[in-house]
Amino acid sequence: PPSPAVRNFTLNFTVTNLQFTADLTMPNSKKFKSTERVMHHYIDPLFKNSSIGSAYMGCKVMRFRSGRHRDDTSIDAVCSYKTNVRFDREKVYHELSTMTNGVTKLGHYSLEKNSLYVNG
Repeated sequence: PPSPAVRNFTLNFTVTNLQFTADLTMPNSKKFKSTERVMHHYIDPLFKNSSIGSAYMGCKVMRFRSGRHRDDTSIDAVCSYKTNVRFDREKVYHELSTMTNGVTKLGHYSLEKNSLYVNG
């Protein structure tokens, strides 16, 4: 049988205790790369434990940008999954919300409560 196709979806959220700095805008900077690695460390297990876990292929941070407040950093990522599972954006959002204590915690980071968007 043919292998399942791959689809992308977007993931956006804001971290309130990660100070935004200019080097986060440069994908080749050490700061960008190290922060991206840390985000993968926290994001990947969430998706692997979600309803799309078996089909989840990973996320790529597209950019970090300044949040609403000086110390906030917003993260824009594109994530991939195999289409052999049904992707229900609301279900995945609710699962992530639950796993991040109501969109407040991601590892040692604090999240802006209303900043999580899944394919939105």
